[in-house]
Amino acid sequence: MTSLFTLRAGGKPALAQALAEIERDPDGDATLALLDEAFAQPAAQVIGLTGPPGVGKSTLAGALIGRFRAEGKTIGVIAVDPSSRLTGGALLGDRTRIRTDPDDQGIFIRSMAARDRLGGLADLTYGAMVLMRALFDVVLVETVGVGQSETEIALCADTVLFCVQPGSGDSLQYMKAGIAEIPDIVAVTKSDLGASANRAKADVKGALSLARSSAAGWAPRVLLVSAQAGVGLDALDAALAAHWSWLAEAGRLTARRGDQAAAWLQLAIRDRWGREGLRRGLSPGHDAASPFRRLAELRSEL
Repeated sequence: MTSLFTLRAGGKPALAQALAEIERDPDGDATLALLDEAFAQPAAQVIGLTGPPGVGKSTLAGALIGRFRAEGKTIGVIAVDPSSRLTGGALLGDRTRIRTDPDDQGIFIRSMAARDRLGGLADLTYGAMVLMRALFDVVLVETVGVGQSETEIALCADTVLFCVQPGSGDSLQYMKAGIAEIPDIVAVTKSDLGASANRAKADVKGALSLARSSAAGWAPRVLLVSAQAGVGLDALDAALAAHWSWLAEAGRLTARRGDQAAAWLQLAIRDRWGREGLRRGLSPGHDAASPFRRLAELRSEL
């Protein structure tokens, strides 16, 4: 059976094979055992990169990857792409803009097709994230692009980095949407546009002040960034590190990941067994520390 030890020894080919097996047999005994093992050994900060299509997520992802590798950090990337109507597979247009060295063993990129999911993620993103979280220093999850209801990235990432493009009118829409409740950091991209970037920054700050309670303890940072010009990336690095440090205090990271695991388990049970599964899955007396262990239990019970 594949284990984290064999994946670490096998490098990128072994990880690619393990992810393919998760996609092929997501509820198999071997899959759930591997994910249960990985769930117990988290190592990485998981950064969720989201925002409307065309905002520059892939360009910013490439810049962040370069900086993380320059710091000696290993990084795993999950890129959720639009789906082909013919095959259901991922359309890889965005991946061509993330330029990396294929021989660099410190970076691994996996594309996933969103298919019919409307939440910005693929069905298997959570499991892939949990596995890669145990193997890398940083995991970056780039969504297919969000609309007003597509906020599932908050159920996957430790730190949600939300991108806004100046002059698009998007920032005004966020005042009406649940999206304003999810970001920990907002990057106003293409900040070289000047006045329109500053207006977008002001709009986003206003939206966040209406959507986020000061009792939450973390005030989302709103930054002007231009990945192509290299502007604002130091401040973005500092904000990502500050949020990671904040999460490490007072059990916040453990609580956030516990909430995410519970939410994923509910979705998984509902998708597989409906209301009866939810009733059984949330019944008292079971060890739900690992959602994958609980899912394996339910397979034998239902």
